[in-house]
Amino acid sequence: MSIEKQIENVMSEVFEWRRTLHKHPELSFEEHWTSQYIEDALEKMDGIEISRPTKTSVLGIIKGEHPGKKIGLRADIDGLPVNEEREDIDFISEVPGKMHACGHDGHTSILLGAAKVLSQNTDQLHGEVYLIFQHAEELIPGGAQEMVATGLFDDLDFIYGQHLFTPIPTGKIGIKNGPITSNSDGFELVIQGSGGHASQPELTVDPVIIGTQIINQFQTIVSRITSPLDSVVISTTNFHAGSAKNIIPDTAQLSGSVRTIDDDTRMLVKEKMEQVVKSVCDMYGATYDFNFQFGYAAVVNNDEKTDKVRQIAEEKFGDKVFEYPLAMGGEDFSAFSRLVPGTYAWIGVGNKEKDMEYPHHHPKFGIDEDGFIDGVKMMVYVAMGMTQEE
Repeated sequence: MSIEKQIENVMSEVFEWRRTLHKHPELSFEEHWTSQYIEDALEKMDGIEISRPTKTSVLGIIKGEHPGKKIGLRADIDGLPVNEEREDIDFISEVPGKMHACGHDGHTSILLGAAKVLSQNTDQLHGEVYLIFQHAEELIPGGAQEMVATGLFDDLDFIYGQHLFTPIPTGKIGIKNGPITSNSDGFELVIQGSGGHASQPELTVDPVIIGTQIINQFQTIVSRITSPLDSVVISTTNFHAGSAKNIIPDTAQLSGSVRTIDDDTRMLVKEKMEQVVKSVCDMYGATYDFNFQFGYAAVVNNDEKTDKVRQIAEEKFGDKVFEYPLAMGGEDFSAFSRLVPGTYAWIGVGNKEKDMEYPHHHPKFGIDEDGFIDGVKMMVYVAMGMTQEE
């Protein structure tokens, strides 16, 4: 039986795995049921060495019958603290306040499907394939960092990951060389002023005014300090101060997100944000506590390996493959791709007719399962192609 036919045959199991996982979402670092479910599924397959790199992650290793390279296939497995609001599916989350709202249930089931096909074709497989079921992608510092710290992946020759993505129509596959996601950092700021009556602002140190000045000056970092050719986003997403209309409060609390691409710009933005906070607070006589929080580094696809992945994809999918632009979201796959050469791709699962166009992390998020077969094929064919000695 051809591998293509085997992939078609495994899809019913892929859908069953996905729907079961969807009903039982678990949050980052809490994926105890999920990881056991994955392990149980792998144990039913032939010739897979199974281990637990961390408490809630799973690693399976398939060894081919021919010499070759050692590569990793990665899927993230955690859910989100979102209460599901879809009413058109019969496998809605059974856990209140928790949901697979980013497609990780699909990622997991697709890798399980690829694992089953690959385990049945070790006679055609070169080298070794690491099946990496990673916990805690959604919560900094992230599960990838913990897995990398084990040292188990230091000698991989290559790692491949992919994301089911509703902004891309079902049937399309996005591949891009170089940076594909941003550095995903955050900040928290507490401004300590001196409150008083709203009619006598001259007797206060107003943290609201100070906070607004800081927010405005943060944007000049983007427009006047960093290059227009750099991708920089500073978004203040929280501003909390005061409790009454006629009282100037003592304190204000701000927090937000910072997105950059390269490491030099990342450090420049951090430095300038701290300078803005200090200078504005000093001018008004306030004190402050500023905390810049480094999150996930940008995912940068290796040019040589990504060219080969694109070639594999185009041989199997033709004009379905296209160049997807840089996305400013964060992905902790970067912990792996900074360790060894990597490629991260986007698999289209957006379908307007099926109401599968909601953004990721939305309570009505849904993914078109018709796109799953493309994900399984990419995993299988990338594994078989990238393990062969050049």
